[in-house]
Amino acid sequence: MKREPGLLDVLGRAVLLLCALYFSWGTAFYITKAIYARIAWAPHGLIDFFINTTLGFVFFFIIGVVVVRLSKDRNQHVFMEMIDALKRISQGDFHVNLDWGFGDRKERQGRPHPYAQLANSINDMAANLKAMEELREEFISNVSHEIGSPLTSIIGFAKALKDDHLDREQRDRYLTIIETECTRLSKLSENLMKLAVLDSERYPFHPSPYRLDKQLISLILACEPQWEAKNIEMTVEADEVEVNADEDQMSQVWMNLLHNAIKFTPDSERISVSLSHNGEEAVVRIADTGPGIDEQDQQRIFERFYKADKSRTRTAGGSGLGLSIAHKIIEMHRGTISVNSRPGAGAVFTVQLPLH
Repeated sequence: MKREPGLLDVLGRAVLLLCALYFSWGTAFYITKAIYARIAWAPHGLIDFFINTTLGFVFFFIIGVVVVRLSKDRNQHVFMEMIDALKRISQGDFHVNLDWGFGDRKERQGRPHPYAQLANSINDMAANLKAMEELREEFISNVSHEIGSPLTSIIGFAKALKDDHLDREQRDRYLTIIETECTRLSKLSENLMKLAVLDSERYPFHPSPYRLDKQLISLILACEPQWEAKNIEMTVEADEVEVNADEDQMSQVWMNLLHNAIKFTPDSERISVSLSHNGEEAVVRIADTGPGIDEQDQQRIFERFYKADKSRTRTAGGSGLGLSIAHKIIEMHRGTISVNSRPGAGAVFTVQLPLH
């Protein structure tokens, strides 16, 4: 929207115009006086006024042309730089940093100069696109690595199965490894598709009231064969809490957190799950007695493909996507998920979910 000029703008322009007029007619007056003195001529007053007025208008016109031309050249230079920067961005060059010298200039209302705002906007756009490109390259690299590793194992053991001298035990072991790697690839593909749909915001989202405590207890019982096989002591303290959320999506969150807790908790250790409500939020804590997580890893643990211990998650069959999916679903529900841990002291994952 075009800004209407204020009183100070009008007064400023009037002062500049008067100064230009005084300068033009003053210059014309001194030049004509010098010429009259040199040629020893004293023209009639009316003729002198006409000559000074005409010459003053000529000087005023010249000043106007020069000012407009300088301003036009300056603006053209600015816009040519802007067009060049946009062309570079469109070609994938995000190392753009425009500085037209307007950073310290402000309009009379104290706002930044329009050219400074334009330069900052282009610089911000280039920086954001650069960050997105780096994330895309890292994502492709991680996907390639996660797909390449199991494929290498599958190809290697498939070739080994061609050996007619393999005994039955070796053959079964190789087939089991191939089956495990295929299952991992299938799970990776499923998680990637799930993340893509969640990012596109086309994932079906159907919140409805339900009892969160009943859902947690049901999922813990569904995981009983896994924690019983490791002789893990499972303790549950759940208040009666009703939330308004998508039950299917939240089921994925709890299953991811429970599977991680079971996966990294040693045999004959303990996992505790608690549910309470704090004002307008439900608070779920899932604590294990596993190896814990370093502080630097805690800051990145919800990033895609990030693994705090790559060798441990590799043998456990993880892809580094479960916590990313959980984080995305919790964000969709306007909640938060965090981790508190120390190496050797286990980890506590806390989910805060709005009740309504």
